[in-house]
Amino acid sequence: MPNRAVIKVIQNRDFLTSTPEKSVFSVAVHMQTYHADAVLVVDENDGKLLGICTERDIAFKLVAEGLDAKTTPVGQIMTAKLETISPEKPFAHALHLMFEGGFRHLPVVDPFSGKPIGVVSSRDALSPEIRHFIDEVDQREALTEIL
Repeated sequence: MPNRAVIKVIQNRDFLTSTPEKSVFSVAVHMQTYHADAVLVVDENDGKLLGICTERDIAFKLVAEGLDAKTTPVGQIMTAKLETISPEKPFAHALHLMFEGGFRHLPVVDPFSGKPIGVVSSRDALSPEIRHFIDEVDQREALTEIL
């Protein structure tokens, strides 16, 4: 898993985007609707990545500062100085960047266009183990029914 390319980890997975002028409230509702932890903020004209807004940004930069979610634009609280990764890089490299940087979401950006093509998350590292655990539980339940 760690040696797989990032593109293999994020393929067939949707991700959320917003433009910087949208209110934090509307972005948060969008995140809630789609059970997302992060939204990539893109330029309305060219679609290039400008930043990322995560649950942590909303908690620390909006709520803790006493800002109004309905009037504060997401561009005001997004993380603008962020690491990104190219889709062909190994997933282990993405995990290393997240660990070293102390963040949990890493935008995957097309190196030629500068446009985002997905988000890799530290949670992705748990996926194979969780699937294996679920398969094992299913097998044990099947054996219990047989016995």
